[in-house]
Amino acid sequence: MPQLTYLEAIRQGIWEEMDRDPTVFCIGEDIGIYGGAFKVTDGFIDRFGPERVIDTPIAESAIVGAAFGASLTGMRPVAEFQFMDFIGCAMNQISNMVAKTHYLWGASAPLVLRGPSGGNVHGGPFHSQNPEMWFVHNPGLKVVCPATPYDAKGLIKASIRDNNPVIFFEHKYLRSPRQSADRTRRTRHQRDHLRSDGAHGSRSRGASREGRDRT
Repeated sequence: MPQLTYLEAIRQGIWEEMDRDPTVFCIGEDIGIYGGAFKVTDGFIDRFGPERVIDTPIAESAIVGAAFGASLTGMRPVAEFQFMDFIGCAMNQISNMVAKTHYLWGASAPLVLRGPSGGNVHGGPFHSQNPEMWFVHNPGLKVVCPATPYDAKGLIKASIRDNNPVIFFEHKYLRSPRQSADRTRRTRHQRDHLRSDGAHGSRSRGASREGRDRT
């Protein structure tokens, strides 16, 4: 099987979902002609056009608001933050609006908020944070942090098909190593969530290998 980097696997997963489902579109800063800060969406605008690959101003709250509104109409937006450090600029939208939709009136909000996080790449204090813990205790949100290219591809596809809002963190330090992203071998998490009808599955969890630190 072809060997992919972490970002190549994410790029491939989003591309395949946009090919499969016309309601999937991308929105974010410099994701169109420029192809994104880390080139995840490079070439997308040529394949899918500007109506499905939408460049925005540098305004995280506006990006989330637009994606959220689109999701309520039946679209499946994949919104990109150039750096997840700035997701805090949209905290009210995410925590008080996106996360609560299901509980308020039972509506689905199938959107993915994705972007690079983490340090050890000389990014400085404003481009090196891991803010996932801001959201894991917020009811109504699913937080995904894939560790390998294999996991990244399967989980980005599962996240896009999920009828609930998903925040997808892509650690910058994991970008380089190559690995097979063959989806014929899925984790239990991916099998439960990656369903052809787009419905979300059970949140089953299990140990990936035997160990002595679990009871």
